This record gives sequence, C-alpha cells and structure tokens, in this order.
Amino acid sequence: MVTIRLTRRGAKKTPFYHIVVTDSRTRQGGMTLEQLGFFNPIPTGKQRRLELKLDRVDYWVSKGAKPSERVAELVKTHRKQQAAAA
Repeated sequence: MVTIRLTRRGAKKTPFYHIVVTDSRTRQGGMTLEQLGFFNPIPTGKQRRLELKLDRVDYWVSKGAKPSERVAELVKTHRKQQAAAA
C-alpha cells in the first residue's frame, strides 16, 4: 500500500518535515516515490510553514494512496488557505 506521510529532517530541537509518498512497508527515513512538499512547525522570520503540491496529492490519492492523519490535516489546512487567498 502506498502512503503519504511525514519524514523528519532538520537538526536537534529544530524539526523540519518533508511530505513524501512512500510504500507503507519502508521505514520512515527510507526510499520515497515522490516528495510533495514540506512542513516547518517552527518557522522563523520569513520562512514558510507549509508548502504542498495539491495537484500531486490529488493524483496520488486518486491512485489509492492513503495520507496519514497529520498529512490529511495539513492538506485540509492548505486547501483552506488557498481558498482564502483566491
């Protein structure tokens, strides 16, 4: 099964996550099929908190990929932000 999940990057006490498409059987930091964006829970200055390719998320979901709970929440938030900006 293919999943859309977060994989942690960044230094100690400064988390940074990539939103990736991967096989559910691989370990968290393992090989990925595609990187869809990033999530920075602690942005500083002019750094962006969330960047996401919604068209690719929709593509993978249409192919049967299941997002994790946190990724589903982030996608929902990003869609609301896009609608408010338009």
